[in-house]
Amino acid sequence: MYLVVFRNRKRADIDQVAYDTEALRMEELAAAQPGYISFKGFQADDGEVVVISEWVDEAAARAWGQVAEHRVAQANGRGSYYSEYTIYACENPRIHQFQYKDAR
Repeated sequence: MYLVVFRNRKRADIDQVAYDTEALRMEELAAAQPGYISFKGFQADDGEVVVISEWVDEAAARAWGQVAEHRVAQANGRGSYYSEYTIYACENPRIHQFQYKDAR
């Protein structure tokens, strides 16, 4: 598995409707890419957004980064939407799992 974490903050003056439309399109397009596993996003009380995407391997994640429509969205993000962002990526992250099972 290859994990990508995208932390970002939006600019105060963004066109929220345009952003939401483009973000939804990117989610749909990513889900159709070979090697896609999952996508989830979370927003903190302070406005920071964390998006986590899982891919079968690094090649699949990098291929997604090169999709033409995604490249346009990346440029739009830098030019119009984000005040800052950081991307973290790693292959085969160390994973610990717990699942509660009711023994009754």
